[in-house]
Formats: sequence, structure tokens, C-alpha cells
Amino acid sequence: MILESETILVTGASGQIGSELVPTLRRIYGEARVVASDIVQPESSLKDSGPFEKLDVTNRQEITETIQKYQVKIVYHLAAILSATGEKNPQKAWEVNINGLYNILEASRELGVKQVFCPSSIAVFGPVTPRINTPQDTILCPTTIYGVTKVAGEHLGDYYVRKYGLDVRGCRFPGIISHEALPGGGTTDYAVAIFYEAILRKKYTCFLKPETRLPMMYMPDCLKSIIQLMGADFSRLKHHSNFNVTAMSFSAAELAAEIKKHLPEFQVEYQPDFRQSIADSWPESIDDSAAKEEWGWQPDYDLARMTEDMLRVLQEKKNQGKLMYP
Repeated sequence: MILESETILVTGASGQIGSELVPTLRRIYGEARVVASDIVQPESSLKDSGPFEKLDVTNRQEITETIQKYQVKIVYHLAAILSATGEKNPQKAWEVNINGLYNILEASRELGVKQVFCPSSIAVFGPVTPRINTPQDTILCPTTIYGVTKVAGEHLGDYYVRKYGLDVRGCRFPGIISHEALPGGGTTDYAVAIFYEAILRKKYTCFLKPETRLPMMYMPDCLKSIIQLMGADFSRLKHHSNFNVTAMSFSAAELAAEIKKHLPEFQVEYQPDFRQSIADSWPESIDDSAAKEEWGWQPDYDLARMTEDMLRVLQEKKNQGKLMYP
């Protein structure tokens, strides 16, 4: 439970999750109590609605100074290099994803931060992991640097729980679909780009095969899971940094077919690239029963409801001249 006097810090606030989590937290806890931070300048709406700090998570001193300046007690650590981008620069991915997390945990331990949230990913799994209804506790043998960093991050978070009593929590997110943040370098980003292309151009060239099935989640459910997990009773948690969560699973062709129900003229071509091998190493569906049992997780959106809402919002933005896309 976050107390009225406690300040929240969000790293990676300009990213896909951060750009929507910050406004949500500010609505719940008050604008002044939620400090957004990122290494890049955010959108004016994010910066103008509350405090913002330019922050490089690989710089321990900057983290320490920010926590001390605002007397931060809760950290949502979202700064990360994603899967496809990480494969192009593995060294940078390690520096940000591992050293950045270590800096956050150490600063939190030293300065009395009460809670840390750090998202994990289905990228922790690999080709030898069961791909159907992937269990909570199973083989973690990723083939990407992003997955390697997320496995290490899960273990590091759990270590700080056991060793220092720091309350570290995290979800293994599937692909996240949002109508606010543009694709940011992830393998599941096709499921975001396809909606923009459907609205703007009525056609899309997909970088995955049509039969490629992956677990997904709509952004409102993603935000719900974060807030719900952070508010859960610590004594009920048997897991900490690695909860499986999901909402739906579908193939690229199934998503295209759902969109065509609303836009019959929409056409899709399939030209798989290097991201196909990444997707092939990930699960098709997830068992999130541990999250349901330990903190009551339950999604609100399925494929049909998510598709209808995404198309509605993006069409409204287009009509208003506010739909920004490369």
C-alpha cells in the first residue's frame, strides 16, 4: 500500500509502458508525487503534468541524487533495451538492462526505498521451454540478450528480497498493445504497427509468419496488472520478480482476420525477417495461475474487445488529425 506521503519514481517514463503508467499513477496518487524520468526528453504532456528528471539509469550517482531529492519510496523501473533492438547492440542491452537494474536496487537498498517494480518478459523462455501453456516455474533458457538480461534481472530481484528484505516485484509481460506509444523495438511490435497501417494505409507487411502465435496483452490490462501487483499483500506472495501474466494468444493471421471484420478492405502480406527466429523461441500461450492465486490477477480484454477499441481510438485520432505514425 502506497502511503499519502510517499513519492514514486518512474524510470523509462517515455517508453511504451511508462508513457501511460505515469499519467495513470498521477491520477491515482497526485501529479506532484509521481516523478517521471528518462534519458530522453518526454512528450510535453508527460513533462508538464508533474515533475520530470533527466536520468541515465547506468549512472548510479544520478539515481542516488534523484531518490534523495524527492525522498522516493516507490520505484517503477521501466528503463530497458527491448528484444529486437538488443540483438543489434547486445553490449548496450546488458549495460542498461543489468547494470541499470543493479544501480536501482543498490540505491534503493542504501536509501530506504520501500518497493521496486521491474518488469520481466516472456523473453526469459526459450526453445526448450514448453511453448503451450508455459508454466510459472519452468526452464529459462533464452536465445536473445534481452531474454538473458531478464532472466538475470528476475534472479537479482529475488536475491534482494531474500538477502536484504527489499520488496521487489515484477511481471513477465507478453506483447503489449497500445494506441498511445508507437512501436519501440520489440518482436511483438507487429501487433501494434498493424493497427496503424490498417487505419492509415489499409495494408501491412508483417515481419512474422501468419501462423506465428504469441501471448499478448492490451495496455489497460498491463497497467491494471502493475498496480494490482504493487498493491498486493506481500505475505501472500510466493513469487516476487517473475509472475507470468497474460490476457490472450493469437497468430498474426488471426489478428489480421479480426481487423478485417471492421475493415474488410485491409490486406496483409508476410515477409518474415530476423525477428521470426526470436518469436519462434517464445511461448504460444502462458499459464498465469500463480498470479491469479497469489494476487487475484484477471484480464479484462480479449482479442475481439481489444481490436474494436484499438481501431476506434486510432480512427478518432485520425479524424482529429492527431494520429502520428512514421
